[in-house]
Amino acid sequence: MIVCIAEKPSVARDIARVLGATAEHQGYMEGAGYQVTWTFGHLCELKAPADYTPMWRAWSLAQLPMVPPRFGIRLKDDKGVERQFAIIEKLMQAADGIINCGDAGQEGELIQRWVMQKAGARCPVQRLWISSLTEEAIREGFQQLKDQREYQSLYEAGLCRAIGDWMLGMNATRLYTLKYGSNRQVLSIGRVQTPTLALIVNRQHEIDNFKPETYWVLTTQYRDTTFTTVMEEGDRGFKSQEEGQRALEAISQLPFTVTSVEKKSGKEAPPRLFDLTSLQVECNKKFGYSAEQTLGLIQSLYEKKVATYPRVDTTFLPDDVYPKCPQILAAMTPYAGFIQPLIADGKKLKKSTKVFDNSKVTDHHAIIPTNVPVTSAALNNMEKRVYDLIARRFIGAFYPECKFEQTTVLGEVRSEGLHVATFDDAIPFKATGKRITDPAWHVLWERRKPAADNAATAAGNITEGNPEGSNPEATEERPQDEERTLPAFRKGESGPHVPNLAEKQTTPPKPYTEATLLRAMETAGKLVDDEELRDALKENGIGRPSTRAAIIETLFKRDYIRRVRKSLAPTPTGVALIGLIHEELLKSAELTGIWERKLRQIERHEYDAKQFIEELRQMVTDIVMAVMQDNSNRHVAAPA
Repeated sequence: MIVCIAEKPSVARDIARVLGATAEHQGYMEGAGYQVTWTFGHLCELKAPADYTPMWRAWSLAQLPMVPPRFGIRLKDDKGVERQFAIIEKLMQAADGIINCGDAGQEGELIQRWVMQKAGARCPVQRLWISSLTEEAIREGFQQLKDQREYQSLYEAGLCRAIGDWMLGMNATRLYTLKYGSNRQVLSIGRVQTPTLALIVNRQHEIDNFKPETYWVLTTQYRDTTFTTVMEEGDRGFKSQEEGQRALEAISQLPFTVTSVEKKSGKEAPPRLFDLTSLQVECNKKFGYSAEQTLGLIQSLYEKKVATYPRVDTTFLPDDVYPKCPQILAAMTPYAGFIQPLIADGKKLKKSTKVFDNSKVTDHHAIIPTNVPVTSAALNNMEKRVYDLIARRFIGAFYPECKFEQTTVLGEVRSEGLHVATFDDAIPFKATGKRITDPAWHVLWERRKPAADNAATAAGNITEGNPEGSNPEATEERPQDEERTLPAFRKGESGPHVPNLAEKQTTPPKPYTEATLLRAMETAGKLVDDEELRDALKENGIGRPSTRAAIIETLFKRDYIRRVRKSLAPTPTGVALIGLIHEELLKSAELTGIWERKLRQIERHEYDAKQFIEELRQMVTDIVMAVMQDNSNRHVAAPA
């Protein structure tokens, strides 16, 4: 008998249905030579300190650092877990072979390996690796099973992550609680949690310490177009009102002259497909969904077989998905109006290297729809919104680039002997305009444009609650600078104008939202807009796509951060905790990102797992010694 073990009962039932294991038993399905059982996520965990030695039961500075000579696992203390594990253990002890059907990722590998170890499984083990739960994907996956040993490095990376979190979390939490907690509260320290909190606290410090600078901007209105003074690089405007006023008075009675009219053509590629982080970012910006909510929604779409595996960190697809794309598009009937132009007259779908690139895909590809048709009854309204984002991104990937024309008009007002600020004889002005000449993929997000009417109305079956049929929220996909068409200017023309001087102030950095915090975690605190640069920085990101939402929620639960409308702000406890941590390894997103990179290198056979654990042991020992030697009387006050 072959035992298949999945991560959830619902996934196990999907697999059992495909295999023909239709007989139901307590805790498993059986039939056609298979027994299909399941876990509920983690059934096992690393042992608690007291499981290694009674001396570690009580919290004591004298017992730190706690570093077991060998880490062990135990069952979670839960009656339901114990009952299900007893069933799994019995099945595995009698099995001729086991198929690991856990989620195809680092965490899924760890969950099932621990269960097999705890159950004492001795038979051969194969691995099912799939990116969607459709019947086709499951059948294809079972035809391509691999020996579990091929995924050993994935397990080692997951194990190192768990051990690292245990060693740092257990030791640092006890250390800081005993040293600085005044015996009134637990000060929770975590390998990813603490540098994430530090990002929020440091941003709040920047906001609180910000000193606004006043400057003055000179504009002028010429032919119903606003032109702005061109200052020297680094200058926002005039540094004093007197300078600005002198410039205003000097040019107010003189004519404005156009000195240059330049037009350039440009192209804008469709937005990238979604990885988990970018989907969480988009859902937070558009709908206000938390990272945890979005993860739950896309996980539900995956389990309902209408979207692919969600816990991914790539925005690319492998080449072997390309032949399946027409079938996927054909199943997306609510979007038929958008899809028809792509396949009309037997057209071949565009294949862009910004979408299909084998070198950018490892375990899983970007999140896309599956070939399972979506009906309104199958999804709730929140799920429909998330599916709609994924669907439009996927369709847009096959559209041509948007074409636009950028116009830059330069002008000046000349005044002999002006001598205002850095201007001697003339003050230069500039205006820019943008005209879209071919919207291409933009039609997927435009509101009720005639060319998109039919498609938008059809898509309204998915995006409920919008009387016009198009997506009322989807505006961020458009270019940052909205269309602004300028009048037809010609070089040398001149005429009257109306200048104006406005007082402005520099603004403080914005507080983090969940969207911007996720981006900062992804790039170790470096907020960048360029997608290629962001891809390069992902290697040093803190946390994994699948864990970042839980980290943010943990900070809320421990009263380290709070929501202020859509923004995130640290609580006094969170501020105080980061203030007393002097060890940069604990709170630096950049340094934590280096450890994350090593975990990824372990997964790719580029770094030794034993060396990683040894470095962790040394790091924890150094932190304990440094804090022990702190003779200050610093403490974190208990929350009111």
